[in-house]
Amino acid sequence: MVSIKFLRYIILFLVGIFLLGLTACSYSFSGASVPSHLKTISIPIFSDKSGSGEFDLNQKLTKQLIQKFINDNTLLVSDRVNSNALLEGTVTALSDAPTVVSGGEKVTTRRITISVRVVYKDLVKKQQIFDRNFSNYGDYTVGGDITTVRKQAIDKAIERITEDILLGVVSNW
Repeated sequence: MVSIKFLRYIILFLVGIFLLGLTACSYSFSGASVPSHLKTISIPIFSDKSGSGEFDLNQKLTKQLIQKFINDNTLLVSDRVNSNALLEGTVTALSDAPTVVSGGEKVTTRRITISVRVVYKDLVKKQQIFDRNFSNYGDYTVGGDITTVRKQAIDKAIERITEDILLGVVSNW
């Protein structure tokens, strides 16, 4: 028969192992990859080499990205002259392709995919932190006011890709 004292030791041991496991697995994204000497970032208007002809795409994407950085507050957005870091980007592609085809080969849903190349530079140490490609999408249903739903899909793709870029900068995701 096992004594109560022995069971207490076993339970305490297991609880200790569990707590040790919890502390070993905890992490935070907040400022995880932003070097401590970087406080400000400049984000000039991205160029658009997608060839999509989508009016204002690069300005909308840049504006959304700047707003994400302002809301995040890990790095303060500043002009190039006063910045410690620089985030430059190029819209490399915008595709619009069918994603759902119903009976009779009728396209019911389409997907807008935006791809962007982003270069993140440390202006203090004069080195490149990363040069990465990001891609994300927004879907829309075919039918009705195609202009409005397509625009909403582009906005969704911009929302997603700017979130990815922010996470790439502040958490090395």
